[in-house]
Amino acid sequence: MARITIDGKLCQFSTKLKINPKNWSVTTGKAIGRSVEITQINNLLEEVRSSLHNIYHEMQRRDNSVTAEKVKDEFLGHGQTNVTLLNMFTKHNEDVKALVGISKSAATYQKYEVTRKHLSEFIQYKYHLTDISVKEITPMFISDFEVYLMTACKCGANTTAKFMQFFKRIIIIARNNGILIGDPFANYKIRIKKVDRGYLTEEEIAKISQKEFVSERLEQVRDVFIFSCFTGLAYIDVKNLTKEHIRISFDGNLWIMTKRQKTDTAVNVPVLKIPKMILDKYENKLPKGKLLPVISNQKLNSYLKEIGDVCGIQKNLTFHLARHTFATTTTLAKGVPIETVSKMLGHTNIETTQIYARITNSKISNDMKNLSDKFVGIEKIYKEVVMNQPLKAVGNESVTIW
Repeated sequence: MARITIDGKLCQFSTKLKINPKNWSVTTGKAIGRSVEITQINNLLEEVRSSLHNIYHEMQRRDNSVTAEKVKDEFLGHGQTNVTLLNMFTKHNEDVKALVGISKSAATYQKYEVTRKHLSEFIQYKYHLTDISVKEITPMFISDFEVYLMTACKCGANTTAKFMQFFKRIIIIARNNGILIGDPFANYKIRIKKVDRGYLTEEEIAKISQKEFVSERLEQVRDVFIFSCFTGLAYIDVKNLTKEHIRISFDGNLWIMTKRQKTDTAVNVPVLKIPKMILDKYENKLPKGKLLPVISNQKLNSYLKEIGDVCGIQKNLTFHLARHTFATTTTLAKGVPIETVSKMLGHTNIETTQIYARITNSKISNDMKNLSDKFVGIEKIYKEVVMNQPLKAVGNESVTIW
């Protein structure tokens, strides 16, 4: 039997070696004699001792705490101390990939894969290693990885923050599974900067809508973009739109009833007159039951920039700008409550909607005008007081107001 004692706590296990009690020294912990069998047993026992000492010292260097049980488990091959960051990340990403189309999107899987690739390159760049133990992740490692993303990879602040969020997810899994005891992210704050991605005004929407395009491709891109400006659907959700998603609802009107591919959240949006006209324009004219002529996102965004130039709009036109326009110009600026906007956008958190929806100056002006009308009575009273009461003297001077 082998016994390990660390800080007064012990555990033991069988070495699977046998010997006649007459040939064993309890004092020295060795077999007595010079036969081949005795020598072989003593050599094997010495290897056990040496391995246990090496594991102990390696754990001291690597882990937050060392116990007799952990040394025994690693020696017997039962421990998790050899779990490495990239292996764990790969396993996690395989699980995400298996869930694509069920509870995860292909875009989410791709982001995790890019994060793993950046971590792999960072470990090679910083430590000249192909992988690193999960237990070696320290606050300094996290800080150095952040700097690496912003310098070597030239990532922006928000892109870096997103990669750090995906990295933190792996650390959370390690902690939940008992692989890590402490939290290297405990004092690290992931900060997402607010970015105003802009939106189109009513005048700019009108400019694009009224423009006659010689090119059919630009006309089709314009139609799809305007459709999103009045429905708030993201690119992939417009692309996936079929007849089964257009239904007459409880109020007798036409509604879009679908689910966001990104989050699998239900989205129900009444079809206004403009998107209805666009749907009618392409009805039964497209193959495979498609409702709208949606091309690839990359080409669509490229053509939108062309449309912006032709229409004299200086803003950076992208398809996602239509979603922001729906939240701001089409709905919020027209008095639609933000809770309703959030529901139509398919958001589960109203804070997300606040990123999309801005309060326009015209909305502030209208709201304050309505507020002003409610104070007519008190304004009259105050006016009479001000007009009939002289101002009190200040110092040696006095002023009277009539």
